[in-house]
Amino acid sequence: MVMSAHRPQLFYTTEPSPCPYLPGRTERKVMTELSGVDADLLHDRLSRAGFRRSHGIVYAPVCSNCQSCIPIRLPVSGFQPDRTMRRIRRSHADLTVVERPIVATLEQYDLFRSYQEQRHSDGDMALMGLDDYQAMIETSPIETSLFEFRTREGRLVCVSLIDMLSDGLSAVYTFYCLDDPQRSYGTASILWLVEETARRGKPYLYLGYWVPGSAKMGYKSRFQPAEILKAGQWQRHPPQKP
Repeated sequence: MVMSAHRPQLFYTTEPSPCPYLPGRTERKVMTELSGVDADLLHDRLSRAGFRRSHGIVYAPVCSNCQSCIPIRLPVSGFQPDRTMRRIRRSHADLTVVERPIVATLEQYDLFRSYQEQRHSDGDMALMGLDDYQAMIETSPIETSLFEFRTREGRLVCVSLIDMLSDGLSAVYTFYCLDDPQRSYGTASILWLVEETARRGKPYLYLGYWVPGSAKMGYKSRFQPAEILKAGQWQRHPPQKP
């Protein structure tokens, strides 16, 4: 329990449920509500401790006999894109990125639905209606931004919901067009967010959980150098050679 100047911060543990990342496993989460004048401060502290935000709560995995969900962040000043990332950056130079208020639109929802049906049809988010999507986008008690990525013709191809932290940006959720196999909008959005984090003078881009062995979450370790949270400390990944 975390004590604030106003009231104790209460944490709750969820019941076990099927793991969305690794088949045959279950997950449990510890969570707490973000509210009041201290919401940004609490969110900052818990983000550095490996928590993630969804709607008005923050959560972290507390699964029995499994530590596969590993918090990961990028120190943007030292980021080194590999050859494939440099190619993706060049090939997506036509994209225009605009910061929007956190207001859901039908255009965004149509892209969200298409993304869920093609990439995560077996997940709970595939069942989200327009009202659910609106709640995901608009229910934030802390400073949050929405970035829209559009082609030169004005077509919406990617949306990133981002929380603003004192030491960086936190990628809450990103979805994008999967219709063109020659395009890599997901990678392009992370590359742009690395640059945006640096433009804002912040040291870190928080990417959520890296899950080795998961096709959905294993890609994050490709962005180097990275840091992972291990035994309560952020550590270079992979470790630097002596």
